[in-house]
Amino acid sequence: MPPWTWLVPVVAILLLAIALAVNVGLVLTLLCVAALVGAVIASVHHAEVIAHRVGEPFGTLVLAVAVTVIEASLILSMVIVGGTAQARLPRDTIYAALMIILNGVVGVCLLVGGLCHGVQSFRVEGANSGLAALFPLATFSLVLPTFTTTTPSGTYSGSQLVFAATASVVLWAVFVFVQTVRHRDYFLPETDPENPDVHAEPPSLRETWASAGLLLLSLVAVVGLAKVLSPAIEHAIDAAGAPKTLIGIAIAIVVLMPETAAAVRAARANRLQTSMNLAIGSALASIGLTIPVVAVASVVLGIPLVLGLNEPKDVVMLALTFVVSAVTLATGRTHVMQGAVHVVMFAAFLFLALVP
Repeated sequence: MPPWTWLVPVVAILLLAIALAVNVGLVLTLLCVAALVGAVIASVHHAEVIAHRVGEPFGTLVLAVAVTVIEASLILSMVIVGGTAQARLPRDTIYAALMIILNGVVGVCLLVGGLCHGVQSFRVEGANSGLAALFPLATFSLVLPTFTTTTPSGTYSGSQLVFAATASVVLWAVFVFVQTVRHRDYFLPETDPENPDVHAEPPSLRETWASAGLLLLSLVAVVGLAKVLSPAIEHAIDAAGAPKTLIGIAIAIVVLMPETAAAVRAARANRLQTSMNLAIGSALASIGLTIPVVAVASVVLGIPLVLGLNEPKDVVMLALTFVVSAVTLATGRTHVMQGAVHVVMFAAFLFLALVP
């Protein structure tokens, strides 16, 4: 194991501890930003070590679930502390995560893969399984609350929230069962004899457990440093007079950095199946794990929660993303055109967030 792979997470955790203990000035902020980037790179490395040991799709599932659990914890902590002022944060973060993954991550992967390899392929059965679960999950969580009439627009009643949370857990659990047990072959990459990773010696059990621990340490550092830097982000957003929804976008971007880096690296190495497993699995986990966590907290602790998208443009962008994803991923073969479409849609999402 190269020294930097354990040194970077340790330094990042130390800087996080220092930042939590003292006032964060300019120098410490810059050091935290550098540590954040280093922790992302380290997390990608350790996730790939684990993936090489356990094989697909378990490797990508480990990273997706680990990141999402910590993302949900970060959102929950901010909602509990912020109360009513943060009632819309879960919605903004989940919506941003979907748009970042389905347009930004998928788009960059298809574009980079297309430029490097021309045409790439993946198992359409696996992608369709994920999208089939993702579309209703997103609709239950982000669209229906705007149209239900039991409570004010954008919110669910207690029973409706319990139903949405239960549906999220059930669909995500069934998808994981399909991905890892019943139809695992739908998510396995095609063997590439030119890929050196195919015949590389898998890491030892000791190295795998070490990478698992360092992966968790790196992800904690990523989310912790993101939380430390969030006041600076909020101050910058307020100073620029930008919409508050950018806070959710900023959180989603930072938390998804490890998965994005891993997905793009896989696409560049002509392992698009791994990229699709990461992207769609992360989108599903983002809803399937986060919604139940914030729903339980809302019901038990009486925390206000606004889930429904209240801007028509957001509903239109979400629907357009679903339609385009269903079309561009329908054949299992991709090239630069599909990538360009998704990247342009991601740019539109960011532009409309700045200029609503």
